[in-house]
Amino acid sequence: MSGNIWIYIAVMAVVTYLIRMLPLTLLRREIKNKTLRSFLYYVPYVTLTVMTFPAILTATGDIRTAAAGIICAIILAWKKQSLPVVAFVSCAVVFVTGLVLGLI
Repeated sequence: MSGNIWIYIAVMAVVTYLIRMLPLTLLRREIKNKTLRSFLYYVPYVTLTVMTFPAILTATGDIRTAAAGIICAIILAWKKQSLPVVAFVSCAVVFVTGLVLGLI
């Protein structure tokens, strides 16, 4: 990466500013299109999932323990358990799976 670092920082700042400023200036009215509203509603959830899922698969160092934790979390979330319960029980399942497989 050759060049002046300040140019890179300035370009990043401008792009970040434009991404945040343009929707505020171009979309002044309420969005009435149901498809677009639905899309915008789910964007934060999808973004969080896309950032979190790869980390879940690689955090334990073994795909089997990660899969056990994910399956446990999905089942508990499906049964409408609270987030602390899902997180604690999933971590416990990962730990026990690691013990059973001899990884810990």
